[in-house]
Order: sequence, then C-alpha cells, then structure tokens
Amino acid sequence: MARFDGVSLPQLHDRRRGVGAVKPQGEITRGTTNPNRLRRVDRWIAWWCAGVLSDATDPLVVDLGYGATPITAVELRARLARVRPDVRVTGLEIDPARVAAAQVAADPPGLTFARGGFELAGLRPVVVRAFNVLRQYDESAVPAAWTTITGNLAPGGWLIEGTCDELGRLGSWAALPAGASTPATLTLAAKLSTLESPATFAERLPKALIHHNVPGEPVYDLLRTLDEAWRHAAPLAVFGPRQRWLDAVSRLKAAGWPVLDRPARWRLGEVTVAWPTG
Repeated sequence: MARFDGVSLPQLHDRRRGVGAVKPQGEITRGTTNPNRLRRVDRWIAWWCAGVLSDATDPLVVDLGYGATPITAVELRARLARVRPDVRVTGLEIDPARVAAAQVAADPPGLTFARGGFELAGLRPVVVRAFNVLRQYDESAVPAAWTTITGNLAPGGWLIEGTCDELGRLGSWAALPAGASTPATLTLAAKLSTLESPATFAERLPKALIHHNVPGEPVYDLLRTLDEAWRHAAPLAVFGPRQRWLDAVSRLKAAGWPVLDRPARWRLGEVTVAWPTG
C-alpha cells in the first residue's frame, strides 16, 4: 500500500474528509458474518428509507460494525443502488485490521471503509445499519449507543438496529429516526418456509427487548399473540407458509396491535409494528 509521510493513502483521504478524526466509541465485536445474511433487513431498508434516500443531497449510508469481512457493505450498496444509483456506503469498524482488510473491496466514492464506532467517525449519514452489534453489549449500554448514533444522523435520517441468525433466515430490528432516544418501530422478518413458530423470534430480538420477553411485558404479549394467530392459521398451511403468515398477521392486527405495514410486506415474511412499550 502506498504511503505518504508514514500515512497510508486511504488514511490520508479519510483525514481530508474528516473520517476517522473522532475517537471511535464502542468495542470490537466478534465480527461473524456470511454472504446474504442481511438480505432481509437490506430489502426492508430499501423500502422504508426510500424517501430519505431519494431526497438526500448526499445519499450517504453507514454499515456500522460490518464485521470480519466487507461482504455486507458490498451487498448493501448494491441493493440500495436500485433506489438511489449514486448511493455512497461507508463501512465502519473499530478494529483497524478489519478496516485494512476491507480496502480490497473498496470502490470509491460509492463504497469506502474507515475506522469508526457509534460516533460515526464524524460522518452525517441518512441511514445507519447496525446489525448484530449491540447484541454483544450489555442492555444498559443500548440507550447511550442509540442516542449517540441518532444524534449524528442527517436530518430525516434513520438508524436501523437489530439482529439475525447466522444464515439470515430469522431476524428483527428497531428503527429510530434522527435525534430519537427510543425506536419508532419493531420489525420481525423470517424465511417463511423455515419458520416453525413466531415464538422463535424471541431468540433474535434486539438487545433492548431480548431480556423483556417475560410475562407482563409488551413484547411478550406481542409474540404470544402472533404465535397464537399462527396456530389458528394452521389449516392454511396446505396452501403454503405465506398464506398462513398472511392470515396470522391479519389476526394480529385484528387483535388491536399497531401493525404499520400492509399485505405486500407481509408476503415477504415481514411485519412491522409500533415499538412495543408499556
């Protein structure tokens, strides 16, 4: 790698843009990832954030904590380019070794990698995707992380924070608007052909909810209601898991839960509700 006065060229360029000038906040995570692991949340971001991406003067998106390989950032850029062809994705990692290793995948200005954490390395993105990051922290650390990230978003921006299984077949995520300290929504998403029961979402809830899946808590009631609706819809399984899921989500909505999306999203194995609070 070429160097100038002891500084690598990527580092020099980052300094000129202000990237990496702020001390990274956070801890190095395990970094486990797989190709297509985040396809469900990427598809949802392309829908939910289509407006802010289309309207942004600078369509900058951050993949926060992309892990040991840059594949999720590469995939995110490709998926969001269908919404905004000139989208710019920057992958941020605290571990300098991961940042250095990712440079082979860089394709500036559309795809870059830099060192950074919750402070977003001084960037002002319109979207931040932080997946399987806060799951590795104590729950007590989540509110401060949320506030730091949303405080650095561009006006109208969104933080999408959540978790999924290793193959991306089951996941959930919170969406927080710029400046917010609590989420606006919770989304559950699954590959319906492998979904045994909505109760399994309990294993992949965002860190802020995973320890609250106990009787008396709203998220417990949400999963219980959806699971009961799934069981009631069992006769529709003969027509396939999609029809069963559509019926289950319809029952969830009829039961009074604030479902925010429509059947077109349910058909993809998703449901988005207002953030469950007491």
